[in-house]
Amino acid sequence: MNTKKYILCIKRIKFLMVTTVILSLSACGGSDSDSNAEGYVKLYNTTKNSPAIYLTIDEDFSTSDDEIEFTYNGVPYGSASNANIVDNGSYFYELAWQDGDSTDSSDLTVVYTDSIKINNDAIQLIVIGEDILAPSVTTYDIDIIDDEDDDTYDRFNFRVLNMHDDSEGIDVYLSKADETFNEANFIGSYSYQELSVNQKFDQDDYIFYITTPGSTEILFQSNDISFSYSSQYIIAIRENNGVGSSPYMLDKMSNSLIESFINTDSEAKLNAYNAIGKHDLLPDYQGEFSLYLNGVDDSPEIEALSLGELSQPIELAKGDYSVDLVVGDGNELLLKNHLLSLGENSHKTAFFYIDEVAVDDDGDGDVDEDGDGNIDEIQLDVHSLVVSNSSRTSIYDHEIKMVNLVDSTEFGAFTIYFVRSDETIESAFYKTAVSFANSELVYLKNNTYQVYVVAKDNSSEIILNAFELILDEESKEQFMVVEVDDTAPTGYKVSLFDQTI
Repeated sequence: MNTKKYILCIKRIKFLMVTTVILSLSACGGSDSDSNAEGYVKLYNTTKNSPAIYLTIDEDFSTSDDEIEFTYNGVPYGSASNANIVDNGSYFYELAWQDGDSTDSSDLTVVYTDSIKINNDAIQLIVIGEDILAPSVTTYDIDIIDDEDDDTYDRFNFRVLNMHDDSEGIDVYLSKADETFNEANFIGSYSYQELSVNQKFDQDDYIFYITTPGSTEILFQSNDISFSYSSQYIIAIRENNGVGSSPYMLDKMSNSLIESFINTDSEAKLNAYNAIGKHDLLPDYQGEFSLYLNGVDDSPEIEALSLGELSQPIELAKGDYSVDLVVGDGNELLLKNHLLSLGENSHKTAFFYIDEVAVDDDGDGDVDEDGDGNIDEIQLDVHSLVVSNSSRTSIYDHEIKMVNLVDSTEFGAFTIYFVRSDETIESAFYKTAVSFANSELVYLKNNTYQVYVVAKDNSSEIILNAFELILDEESKEQFMVVEVDDTAPTGYKVSLFDQTI
């Protein structure tokens, strides 16, 4: 279906929708578009303590019988919407977040409202930043570039947008991927919320550098960034919310895509969690291990981590590591040469647990050779489950990452229900199944939840654990770890701890 005819058609009826219109800017900037009287609107969210932000465009919020009202898909922190078609003219707009289960504009919580003018063959870029409790919103009028020479000479267009709240401002440099900072071109100096004029460069792979004004000390250096099309881009600079020491991140925005780049060689962090219970087949293990990276040496990276404990984070260079777990005086290895891969700016937690495995010495698939109904022999395998920690800091919703470390012959998975005061387990809106040795996540809005961990044994449903979870503006992203615990009334326990320490 032709998108423009579709927009004109749906204007004839009153409606409300959540939509994303994906449109190639390079295909819509010709001179023939002048008669179509259409422009574009795009939202970019740099408010790091916000949930997803919804943009609503309306002719008049004071009445319900206007012809045009659009609510576009929510935009999480660090993301941008597509360039959405809107007929030329003056409108009102609202920025809001989803407080309940509905995304209807009337059910959203508004944080900002203003007017906007949509111009022909131009993008109105709305940028929300700073604190969601008192957001700063800036609108930029960006002409769509339609230059035939860009195709002829293989060039691309870009502007720099500084959304890092730094009073000093930044200097931006650009070099080809096979060059260094010594060969870099100075692009310009930019203060907070400043959008540069358009610049043209040959299509190629490039590296961006950021320094403070007048300095040659590199505070940010991207990996290679490819520019392979004669398109226009916005290179947006914002605060790094990861664990690396560089204060900057870079977003490469096109009309419909956004790619984020972190400082090359950024540091990483690692936590370890001990879920290895005592077992008869581990006679020397007394519920405590030390962790070594790249071989056992004189000093463990994490020392004497007790059962059920989460270590403090350790800072490491990005890269690939081998992990050894040692008990006692270092003569017995619980685990050897497990791969740990840490990317730039990443924070991960390694969960260590045991798995009982039936022994099949002759490989015939029969683990009950004497036919007495019992497994003849079992062995213990020690495993690691490495999970990425969240870097979100939203105050209105929170990521709960659930980890299943229950090795059971009765059930291979369980379902976690988050039940609000007006719900039952059967009607719960938030629920997630988690299989053994896996993790799943859910985003929960601030509320009080009754949490039930439920497993199915044949036709029966069994509550493994139940407890209350209260989330508010002070809450952090959390891990929820389900384990076997012989001392617990049900035989299982749930541990909750922050993903960031």
